[in-house]
Amino acid sequence: MNLMVDIALKKLPQPIQYGDGIMLVGSCFTEHIGNALAELKFPVLQNPHGILFDPASVGNSLLAYIDNRKYTRGELFQLHEVWHSWGHHSRFSSMDPDDALAKINQACEAGHHFLKKAKWLILTLGSSFSYHLTDEADNATLKTGDGVANCHRAPAQWFHKHLMEIEETVTMLDTCYHRLRQFNPGLQILFTISPVRHLRDGVVENNRSKARLLEAVHHLVNKFNGLHYFPAYELVIDVLRDYRFYDIDLAHPNYLATEFVLEKFTESCIASEARELMQELKKIGIAKRHRPMQPATKAHKEFLVKHIEKVSQLQAQYPFLDLSEELNYFTTSVETR
Repeated sequence: MNLMVDIALKKLPQPIQYGDGIMLVGSCFTEHIGNALAELKFPVLQNPHGILFDPASVGNSLLAYIDNRKYTRGELFQLHEVWHSWGHHSRFSSMDPDDALAKINQACEAGHHFLKKAKWLILTLGSSFSYHLTDEADNATLKTGDGVANCHRAPAQWFHKHLMEIEETVTMLDTCYHRLRQFNPGLQILFTISPVRHLRDGVVENNRSKARLLEAVHHLVNKFNGLHYFPAYELVIDVLRDYRFYDIDLAHPNYLATEFVLEKFTESCIASEARELMQELKKIGIAKRHRPMQPATKAHKEFLVKHIEKVSQLQAQYPFLDLSEELNYFTTSVETR
């Protein structure tokens, strides 16, 4: 008896390999994928603008990386003694405007250089809702009606909430596709829709929002070469489809659900030879996180020495990996015993 609907996952025609530069841009679920890949030593760069949810913000960030845009002091605004950018996550905010601007421009430049050489761009769209400034916005550095990527907890009356039409999303992503093709002709783009449920928008409104993202993305994937789709959204909503797989807020997939999606991502998007190396690196990671009850024992020292040898062998066998952190950990642990 089948207790869940299965999804026939399409394997990528050219699956992701070790050594492929991978940029990830979009919602918070992007970072679940990115953190997992980074821990397994794939070369990744995540969200140089910070977490982004709507297609307009994602698209504007990509255009900024392509152009290596230089932001200016006049594009920052001050709220509650802190300087922010409407186009960036609050992790760039600072009480010192020069500090905020330096972090923003350094991140954009890093995004420019990484994207130029990247093999993969993974875009995770979270919501079709975008926010635009009203004429009540104070200290606004944008014109009334301009979109923002982050509201920075500014007063609600500063913003107008807009549900982007499918055509708006298609137009923005179509523009990005052609600019990306000129900037990095070999780039492959993998779309996902975040399974995070934006319940503050309302259940009906969240479903309308996700439906528009799905329609826009599939329109583009069917239209252009080099565009692919991974069904993270469907795996949670239609395969798991149970609140046991959500955190207490009933909006974010929990650890078990996220691991399930990552497992399916590995099966369909990662090359088989890379998956073998991933298993070895997972074992190294587990060993590194191990905390012994009796660290001074001979058995634990042998455990550490064994993993020094194992890490050294992997580093020699795969010179493109950077295992210096792991090697330093095990070596230092032996010396202090």
